[in-house]
Amino acid sequence: MPGTITGPANAAPDSPRRNRPRFDDLPIPDDTANLREGPDLHEQCLGLLPLIGVWRGTGEVVYPTIDGPFTFGQQLVFAHDGRPFLSYEAKAWLLGPDGEVIRPAARETGFWRPQPDGVLEVLITHATGISEIYYGRARNLTSWEIETDAVVRTATAKEVGGSHRLYGLVEGGDLAYVDERAMMGQPMQPHLSARLNRIAG
Repeated sequence: MPGTITGPANAAPDSPRRNRPRFDDLPIPDDTANLREGPDLHEQCLGLLPLIGVWRGTGEVVYPTIDGPFTFGQQLVFAHDGRPFLSYEAKAWLLGPDGEVIRPAARETGFWRPQPDGVLEVLITHATGISEIYYGRARNLTSWEIETDAVVRTATAKEVGGSHRLYGLVEGGDLAYVDERAMMGQPMQPHLSARLNRIAG
C-alpha cells in the first residue's frame, strides 16, 4: 500500500501520552482514543483493541471515470466510551505533487459494533450524502474485513453500489487499509488505499 510513513521511527515519540481532544467536564464519559485514559474497554470490543488510537498518513484514490491516481493525507480516529462499540472518524485532504496540502477532501463518521458471535457491524456516513451498513469479521488478531449490506444515498449524492474494505496492522505497527468500490456505473474495483502511523494512543 502507498505511504511515506513506514514504521516506529516515524511515530510521534509522545504518542502513548496523546489522545483525541476531549472535554473533561462532560456529565458522561467522553470518548477516548488512548486505552491508558478514560473508561475501561468493553469486553465485547477486545477484538478491536489494536485499532483504538489516532492514525495519520497518506494514501491514493482512483476514480473509474477520472484520470489519477491522486494522493491524499488522512487521519483516522478509533475511540470508545466504555460501551460495546467504537466510534470512528476519518478526515482526508488532497496533496499536490510535492506533498503540499491542496484542500480538504473526504470525511466519514460512524460506529464499529462487534457482536458476541464475532460478527462485526459497521455503520459509516459520508459527508457526500452516502450512508453504508457493512458486515464482516476479524480475519485474525490484527486484520478485519467488511462488506456493504446496504447503501443509502441522498438525491444529490453520486451513485455507489457497494464497498469492500480490508483493514490491518502491518510491519512497524502501521494501520493499512484498502477500499474497493462499485460506483458511477462501474463494477467493484480498487478505490482507496492508505498506510497510517499511530500518532496518539
